[in-house]
Amino acid sequence: MQMEKSDDCCSTHLIDGDGTFVDTGLDHFIKEVKLGECGLSYAIVSIMGPQSSGKSTLLNHLFGTNFREMDAFKGRSQTTKGIWMARCAGIEPCTLVMDLEGTDGRERGEDDTAFEKQSALFALAVSDIVLINMWCHDIGREQAANKPLLKTVFQVMMRLFSPRKTTLMFVIRDKTRTPLENLEPVLREDIQKIWDSVPKPEAHKETPLSEFFNVEVVALSSYEEKEEQFKEQVATLRQRFFHSIAPGGLAGDRRGVVPASGFSFSAQEIWKVIKENRDLDLPAHKVMVATVRCEEIAKEKYSSFAANEEWCLMEEAVQSEIVSGFGKKLSGILNFSLSEYDAEAIYFDGGVRSAKRKQLEEKLLQLVQPAHQSMLGHIRSRTLENFKEAFEKALNAGEGFSLAAVTCTQNHMYKFDKGHADAVIEQAIWDTSKVRDKLRRDIDAHITSVREAKLSELTSSFEAKLNEALSGPVEALLDGANSETWPTIKKLLQRETKSAVAGVSNALSGFDMDEQSMEKILTGLENYAKGVVEAKAREQAGRVLILMKDRFSILFSHDSDSMPRVWTGKEDIRAITKTARSSSLKLLSVMAAIRMGDDVDNIETTLSSSLMDMKNNAAVKDRSITIIDPLASSSWEEIPSSRTLITPVQCKSLWRHFNSETEYTVTQAISAQEAHKRSNNWLPPPWAIVALAVLGFNEFMTLLRNPLYLGLIFAGFLLFKALWVQLDISGEFRNGALPGLLSLSTKFVPTIMNLLRRLAEEGQKPITTTDPRRNPAPVSRNFQNGSSSSSDSSSSSSSSGITSPKEGNE
Repeated sequence: MQMEKSDDCCSTHLIDGDGTFVDTGLDHFIKEVKLGECGLSYAIVSIMGPQSSGKSTLLNHLFGTNFREMDAFKGRSQTTKGIWMARCAGIEPCTLVMDLEGTDGRERGEDDTAFEKQSALFALAVSDIVLINMWCHDIGREQAANKPLLKTVFQVMMRLFSPRKTTLMFVIRDKTRTPLENLEPVLREDIQKIWDSVPKPEAHKETPLSEFFNVEVVALSSYEEKEEQFKEQVATLRQRFFHSIAPGGLAGDRRGVVPASGFSFSAQEIWKVIKENRDLDLPAHKVMVATVRCEEIAKEKYSSFAANEEWCLMEEAVQSEIVSGFGKKLSGILNFSLSEYDAEAIYFDGGVRSAKRKQLEEKLLQLVQPAHQSMLGHIRSRTLENFKEAFEKALNAGEGFSLAAVTCTQNHMYKFDKGHADAVIEQAIWDTSKVRDKLRRDIDAHITSVREAKLSELTSSFEAKLNEALSGPVEALLDGANSETWPTIKKLLQRETKSAVAGVSNALSGFDMDEQSMEKILTGLENYAKGVVEAKAREQAGRVLILMKDRFSILFSHDSDSMPRVWTGKEDIRAITKTARSSSLKLLSVMAAIRMGDDVDNIETTLSSSLMDMKNNAAVKDRSITIIDPLASSSWEEIPSSRTLITPVQCKSLWRHFNSETEYTVTQAISAQEAHKRSNNWLPPPWAIVALAVLGFNEFMTLLRNPLYLGLIFAGFLLFKALWVQLDISGEFRNGALPGLLSLSTKFVPTIMNLLRRLAEEGQKPITTTDPRRNPAPVSRNFQNGSSSSSDSSSSSSSSGITSPKEGNE
């Protein structure tokens, strides 16, 4: 890479003598002169002409460049090889000048024509102003050195599909005394002849020269002979290059300009096409340059955005929380990146620029879309959580369910819309309705779940109240089953159901439910109440045998005053048994089926006729074997199976078990009654008493005549009485003679020993005369003790339903 730099000028070898494009040198040169910052505000000037015609000298004086000049003392030879480029010092806007290798040089030989055409085409394709250096004495000459050059220029012009509007400035060197006014018409005439002689495509056969070129003619004095005059004329010409691209300037009507940032790539591609000997389509080349450069700029801006610190922090933060001002901040960063792209690509082809900008914008939006989705997700989640909290608070505060749901939904959907607006990216046209719809579905789902929970809680509460209000009373009514049991249960069910339905209806008014849904809940509550009654009835039916036995036991063992019965022998056990069994049968008939309607059944009659009149039925069966047992069935007449609690067959089986289990109680009662009768008949028959009185008259008289015998008899009576009470002889014989004798035989000796021990204890006590009433005789004390024991025993005997002998004597 060859590059020269002075204080005011910087130059580079653009294309070397071998036709190789020095791209690295051009890139470095563009950075040095800051061409990329110029946009369209720059101009390219090139110079072509015969070898050793003073092209480099002219450029150095005209633009302040430092191109290498020919040393006249060393002879004429090739000084510039290939194409060099330098920046013009002190000229605005930025002007670059290309010094082309001279034509007709002997050094290149046969390759001269090929390279001449290539360099000329390159200069026309990239330059706004082309200086054609020619000698004054060649004007008007048919074989002048500039004519082949002009033919080359016009021929290569035809290879450009849509050529630029280029300014051709003919610089006449070593002007003679002939005025320019006389030279210019001759030169223009020669130029027109050359233009007319050049073969043209059909499309441009009639196209005038002015369509492609602006022709300017200037004349300069000889640098060697009139150096000062030459410099003055060059200084004057230099002024024409200031603001050359402005309207009215040398290149004011140029077209198809490549932006400065794409100049390097454009020049490389143009030279590549020229070297491959292909036709140069400048419009297509312009689009291609714009495409490549815009893609490079877009890629650079995309990378710059992806590495932006503020964006990286936002992207990281939005993964876990809501970022305040997300949309505004991100829109600002995107706008900055897109505006930078616009600023750098503004001078490229509009269609390409817009397409690449759109692609850049789409790529940037694709990059930020996940973060935007996360942001919306956080907003949706927070809004949903806030809704749940607000909704719960509203319900706890006693607000109606429907009103609370509508109010909270509206408020939080508005908050979501507000948060969504804060997250909106200006450049994006995304359909975020799905996020909003999902939030609405989540809110509706939560409302539905809370509604179901509240309704379930409400119905459960009233069901619990119904269960409490019905279970106990129904159980009690069934325990005391009678003819009014089911009508009473029905009234109870209607009353409690009505109360519960009214409470539920009042509570449901806040849910804003449709009639069908409310009716379904109320019907379910009514069915639940019926279910409680039926369940309790079935539960009680399962223990009907126990209830029947309890009722039989109460009625059989207690009198009308609920006092325990004492079987004295006067009671009609058969009638009592029949009454108790009838009442138990009544309970069975009540428990046999559920009777919540107004229908009348014959269950009680059937049970009574089949079970209570079993003897009559047996007699009938003996006479006629064709009689059908009404209980030999699994269902009751006119009673559906759903309302049947105990089938006829089960009733018969239960009654059989009931009779067998209550038979023992009846037998015990009969035995107790007979024992009581026997205990009251312990005296001998009257004839035996008369026989004793007649036969024992003499002994009785003897006792009356001798009082000692009477005292002994009295003492023996007292001893016998004490033994009677202590041994409870009447109670022992209540269950029969043999059991009584066996029991007395085991208790006799201990009782005698107990009496003797008490007499001994009484005899050992000291005798006091303070109060004669407190010192009774031992026998008397024993007698009192015996009397007390007798009283206790008598009380005990009385409670057991058996009358003691003492009571009988009294």
